[in-house]
Amino acid sequence: MTKTPFNTMIHAPNRLQICALLESTKELEFHIIKEQLDVSDSVLSKHLKVLEDADYIRIIKKTEFTRQRTWLSLTSLGRKAFKSHLEELKRIVGKI
Repeated sequence: MTKTPFNTMIHAPNRLQICALLESTKELEFHIIKEQLDVSDSVLSKHLKVLEDADYIRIIKKTEFTRQRTWLSLTSLGRKAFKSHLEELKRIVGKI
């Protein structure tokens, strides 16, 4: 059996939740993720920066009605990394 990598980049609780939220949709707005995680803008931004630097998420700024909005989506690499991480978690938990 091939062991999938435990992804410490994704495993941090907030980043794991971000990936889980984005995995089930094409994109979500920043404020929706912020509300779901119940964190400040700065905390969310720091976690997003880590995921963006790993090329796991894409951050898109859109202007709508003169207001700039931030949209987030998982990249194909991010989806693959998230799926692999979930498989590894299931493998670990399965041994308990």
